[in-house]
Amino acid sequence: MTDDEVGASDEGELNLGLLMFIPYRFMESAVMDALKSAGHDISLTQARVFQRIGPDGSRLAELAEASQVSKQTIGSIVDQLERAGYVRRAPDPRDARARLVSLTDRGHELVALSLPVVRDVQDRWTAHLGPTRTRQLRQALEALREISDPHR
Repeated sequence: MTDDEVGASDEGELNLGLLMFIPYRFMESAVMDALKSAGHDISLTQARVFQRIGPDGSRLAELAEASQVSKQTIGSIVDQLERAGYVRRAPDPRDARARLVSLTDRGHELVALSLPVVRDVQDRWTAHLGPTRTRQLRQALEALREISDPHR
């Protein structure tokens, strides 16, 4: 199968996965640019793991599963985020043997910088599509999440 066959349908149209990825990548790039402009040197790999950390913290195994990488890789990425001051590890109050990765004040700063960028991109998409089509898109994507996101 050629690259063209993977990215296109029989009619020569882009497949749905790629059509969903392109706007996601646009938003992701906008967020990364904003973080860099604010002086944060975080890699895309680190950011993708960072965004999976739950509000009450996450265990390494949960992050590895959600990010679809090995525990060893997650450990290394969390080490990098911890050295940069974005996260900390602390004992899990539910299991003394486990540790939770949670955001530091510096990590919360990343979130605070990201949210307005995400809102702006979503507002531009809504302006382009209109509120009805945006609502329909959201409903369709939420329905797809039911069968494609084991971490919902």
